[in-house]
Amino acid sequence: MAEQGRRTFLTQLVAAPTLALATRIGADALAPQPAHAVIPSLPAPADLVDLGDLFILAGAPTSHLLTLVLETDGTVVFRLPREEVGQGLTTAVAMLVAEELDAPLATVRVELDDARPELVFNQLTGSSNSIRSLYDPVRHTAAAARARLLAAAARRWSVTVRELDTRDGAVHAPDGRSADYGSLAVEAAAPTLAVLAATPKPEARHALVGRPTGRIDARAMVTGRQRYTLDLDVPGAKPCVLRRPPTLGGTVRGVANADAVRAMPGVLAVVTVPTGVAVVAETFGQALDAKAALQVSWGPGPADDLSDAGIRTKLRAATPAPLLPPLLTPYVDAEFDFAFVSHAPMETNCAVADVREDRAEIWSGLKSPIVARETIAAALGLPLGKVTVHVVQAGGSFGRRLFFDAALEAALVSRAAGRPVRLMWTRVDDTRHGRMRPATHHRIRATYALGEVLSFEHRVAAAETDFRHGLGEIITATAASLPGGLGNGALAQTLFATTVKSPYHFGLTTQTLTEIPTGIPTGSWRSVYSANTRGAEEIVVDELAARLGKDPVAFRRTFLKTDAQRAVLDKAAAEGDWGRPMPPGCAQGIAFHEEYKSRTACLVEIDTRDRDRVRVTKAVIVADVGRPINPRGLEAQLLGGLTDAISTTLRAGLHIDKGLPMEGSYSQFHYAQQRDTPKDVRIHVLPATGEPGGAGELGVPAAVGAIANAYARATGTKPRSFPLDFDVDFTPYPR
Repeated sequence: MAEQGRRTFLTQLVAAPTLALATRIGADALAPQPAHAVIPSLPAPADLVDLGDLFILAGAPTSHLLTLVLETDGTVVFRLPREEVGQGLTTAVAMLVAEELDAPLATVRVELDDARPELVFNQLTGSSNSIRSLYDPVRHTAAAARARLLAAAARRWSVTVRELDTRDGAVHAPDGRSADYGSLAVEAAAPTLAVLAATPKPEARHALVGRPTGRIDARAMVTGRQRYTLDLDVPGAKPCVLRRPPTLGGTVRGVANADAVRAMPGVLAVVTVPTGVAVVAETFGQALDAKAALQVSWGPGPADDLSDAGIRTKLRAATPAPLLPPLLTPYVDAEFDFAFVSHAPMETNCAVADVREDRAEIWSGLKSPIVARETIAAALGLPLGKVTVHVVQAGGSFGRRLFFDAALEAALVSRAAGRPVRLMWTRVDDTRHGRMRPATHHRIRATYALGEVLSFEHRVAAAETDFRHGLGEIITATAASLPGGLGNGALAQTLFATTVKSPYHFGLTTQTLTEIPTGIPTGSWRSVYSANTRGAEEIVVDELAARLGKDPVAFRRTFLKTDAQRAVLDKAAAEGDWGRPMPPGCAQGIAFHEEYKSRTACLVEIDTRDRDRVRVTKAVIVADVGRPINPRGLEAQLLGGLTDAISTTLRAGLHIDKGLPMEGSYSQFHYAQQRDTPKDVRIHVLPATGEPGGAGELGVPAAVGAIANAYARATGTKPRSFPLDFDVDFTPYPR
C-alpha cells in the first residue's frame, strides 16, 4: 500500500500463472468526502477548479483501475483504459511503467482496454486529463510489480531485498548474480511471497521520464503496419458505406430503386438505418458505385432553414450586452464571430460490427467506450453483457471520437443486413455530416483609467454543444459537490466555468456563456470553449495595451497573476526576439494562455504582403506543464495546436447553406497544408516542477491570439471575423 497526497492506492495480485497486478483506489477515497479531501491540493475557490479536477474526482471511487502483466519473455503488458488517437498517450504511459520497473522501454507493451462498465467515469479520454489522472496510479502499479520481482529474487538467492537493485529489466545481486524479469515472472506471482511496501521513485531519480523520447508506435505508423479499425481482419466483415441526406439530420422517406441496386455487381445488401441508406458490398468501390446509384426521397432535417447569415443573427441576438456601462471611464468594445469548424481527423469515422441474434461485437476508435456500449446495447435490444466493444487506436480525433456515430451505425447495419460489416464514412461524409465546433459570437468590454484595467466583461453566445458522450455525466456527478456552488447552473455553464479563466488582474472580470439550439450536430473540438474565447480575449489585451501606450509584452507582464506565468511569457519574448524590426506587411504577435494547471505563451511572425496567401513564417512556443513526461510528445502537441490555430484563424471553416456545410474535403475546408506552416518553429518546454498538467488542448488559444495580433499589427486592421479569409472559392460537391 502506498500513500500519495490524500489518495491511497492498493495494489493486489491477480490470479494468473505469471505476475499480474491490479491497482484500485483505497477505501479512504471510497468514503464520502468533500471535494478538497479527494483531489490533492484542490483549491477552495470555485474559479480555480478546472475540468480536470472534476475528472479526477469522478474517477476516485473506481476499483481495478489499471492492470499490469509480466510475461515470461520479459514483456510487460499494461492495459490502458483510455484511447490513443495520436496524442502519444501510450508512449507516455509506457515511459512511466518502464521508469518504475527499471525496464527497457522496448519491453513495455501498452494495450487499449475494451469498454469496461465497472470503470464508470474512468474510461473517457478528453479534457487534457489522461496523464493528470493516470500519473500516480500507473507509477504505483509498476512500483508494486518491481517490489514483487525484488522479493522473488531475494527468496531465490536467500538474501535480503535491500541487498538487491534493478536495472535494464533484471534484478542484480552484489555478487554479480542477475535474473531477468521474465525468469522471475512465475515466482513473483506467488501469493505467499513476502513483499515490502512499494512506493514510486522520487522524481529526482527519474532516468527516462522527462527525457525526449520517440513514439513507441512510430515505426509501425510510418511503415503502414499500425492497425487501425479498417485494417482489422474480422471474419466475414464486408465493406459498407451510407448514402446520407442532403441536409443535416434528414430522414429517409423511401428508396425507389432498392432492388435494382441490390442487383448491381458485388452488392450484398441495401438497408435503411436512421441516418441514411447503407450499401454492403464485396469491395468499397462497388459499395460506392451502388451508393451513388440510389434514388432516395428524403424528409427534412432540424436545420434545413439555417445558413450562415441566419446563424450569425441568432447568435448576436443571444449575446447579452455588457452589464457595466462605461460611464466616464474610457473603454474598449469588441465583437467577434467564429465559424463552425470540422474536426477533420486524417482517419474518417469508421467501425467494424458483427451483430448476431444474441450478441454483438464492435471495433472502433472510441474515446467514450462505456457510453458507446450502453447506447449500442439499448439500440439493438440486447443485454449489456452480450455486447463487446473493442477500443482501437485511431488516426486523429481532436474531440471527434468522443462520439460513436460510426460504431452505432455499423451495429444497426450489421443487424439489418444479417452479416458483419466494415463501415467507412467518406471524406465528404466526415466533413459534412460529422460533428463540428460550434459557431460563436463574442462581446467584450474592458474599462480602464490611470493605467489600470477596471473591468473586463466577456459575453459569449454559441451554438449548443452536445455533451451526450459521457462528459456530461462526469460533470453532473461531480460539479455540484465543489466549493462555491459550482455546478448549480447548466452543464455547459459548468464546463465553461471550469475551462475558461482569465490569467490577468483585470479588476472586475466576468465571462459568461449563452447557448442556443440549432439542430446542427456539434461536439467538443480541441480546447472546446477556450480556443475562441481566450483567443478573442488576447486580441482585446493587445488593443488595451495600445490604448494605454504600452508594449503588448510589458502590458501582459504587469497584469499576469503569477511569476510562473511571467516566466513563460518572458521566455517566449526573449527566444522570439520580440520587437525586432520587420518589413512593411510583416509583424510579430504574442499571446498567453493558462488551462489544466499548465501555461503557455506563443509568439508568431506573419507575412501579409500577399493577401491571397497570408502565412505564419515563424513561431516560438514556450510551455510550462508542471512535469512533462515526454517533452518530445509535448512538442508535437504544441505544434499540432499551432497548426489548428493557423488553419482556423486564417482560412479553415465551414459555410452552412440551407442546413448543410458546403465544404466536403480538405481542399475545400482549407486546413493548413505544408506550405502554410512556418519553416521556423521553436518549442521550449520549461523544467519540471510539481505534478503534471494538461497539454493536449493547451496550445490552441494562445496561438489563435498571437496570429490574430500579428495580423492586426501587419495590416493595421482589427480582425473581428474568423477565419479571416472565408471566401467560397470552390464548387461544392452535390448534396
